[in-house]
Amino acid sequence: MKIERNVIQQMIRQAEQDAPLETCGYLLGQDGTVTENYPMTNTDHSAEHFSFDAREQFAALRYARGKGLAILANWHSHPASPSRPSAEDLRLANDPSISYAILSLHNGICLNSFRILNGEVVEKETHLRVVL
Repeated sequence: MKIERNVIQQMIRQAEQDAPLETCGYLLGQDGTVTENYPMTNTDHSAEHFSFDAREQFAALRYARGKGLAILANWHSHPASPSRPSAEDLRLANDPSISYAILSLHNGICLNSFRILNGEVVEKETHLRVVL
């Protein structure tokens, strides 16, 4: 999956703005290239986990379809931990057709995406790594 630079910049701004809470959203695009970030509300308002609002999920799907895009990934931030799936992230990753991206603000900025199948990471891609 390729993520356009402007989308990564939007994700970083969103994560920094919402820190110390986790933030989240969908990554939209086509043919394996992400062209849009669709910000979502973390209804858990937590620094350690997130949940999507069901109405926002349906709105995102309608928006994507209306623009001829697909949801290629869901993403969330880890304000104070590395860019790797937690046990909860692995447990809740129930759609093997999309990627799960994690943007870490811990010790720099790192954006990785993961394919997860049956609670196990089967593929990892690094999209950005800036170590402080």
